[in-house]
Amino acid sequence: MSVTRLFLLRHGEVETRYHRTFGGRIDMDLSPEGHRQAQALAHYLRRVQFDAIYASPMKRAQQTLAPILHERSAAPNTIEHLCEVHFGDWTGLTWQEVHDKYQVSAFHWLEMLEAAKVPSGECSRTFRSRIEPCLNDILKSHPGQKVAIVCHGGVIRMILSILLHVPLPKTAHFEIEYASLTELSYTPDRVVLELMNFTPWRDLP
Repeated sequence: MSVTRLFLLRHGEVETRYHRTFGGRIDMDLSPEGHRQAQALAHYLRRVQFDAIYASPMKRAQQTLAPILHERSAAPNTIEHLCEVHFGDWTGLTWQEVHDKYQVSAFHWLEMLEAAKVPSGECSRTFRSRIEPCLNDILKSHPGQKVAIVCHGGVIRMILSILLHVPLPKTAHFEIEYASLTELSYTPDRVVLELMNFTPWRDLP
């Protein structure tokens, strides 16, 4: 049975003013460091011949994608459903502000999504309802091929939750850093996590 290889790529570091903030649907840019990280990620991936590349339309994902596309013939597929999770009333608030106003630790945000307790935001059910059909379409369209998905930390966590049959809050145990690569091999009968949170900008000299 042919194996599809998924390369899940998180965008690079965002603007400093959005650090430790629930950014979600804020369409922020990469920081200078984020652009450096994106270049390092693209350099690491330069020998991988992708059969397809999918990406979130948000600027931080598109700016991370740009150096990856350099000297590649593959045209990217931009998909609205790959946008980051919507944090509702938390959007734009710092971790400390959410703690002070809602008595919620930033480290428990996945549990709050699961319990549908992010005011005016997505819950895990609605989040999954837009990511899962998109993921299924990608997998059905590319059996036996190499596919990159350039997106967001929350989206990568949801994809891992779906493919590995792990409750979304449990993915809090996985680190998904800026400009990181997580790689899986997929067949309808078996999914293998082959590489987790590899950061070429830090892990390579």
